[in-house]
Amino acid sequence: MLKFIKHNLDTIVGIDIFPIISFLIFFIFFIGLFIWVAKMKKTELSSLSALPLSDGETTNQSQTSEPFKP
Repeated sequence: MLKFIKHNLDTIVGIDIFPIISFLIFFIFFIGLFIWVAKMKKTELSSLSALPLSDGETTNQSQTSEPFKP
């Protein structure tokens, strides 16, 4: 089954660039994510790390205590 797919992909002109593009997108995304996390303030990081353990109480001052009203 794989030889049928491989034969069809070999006949497409310029198909060799797609693995390179997908690798670059993957690499740039995770490098950007690492830089974003590395530049986070310690207070923001500690408030985000406490989110799974909180019982719905907001610890961040930027959030309002009023419920959402549509």
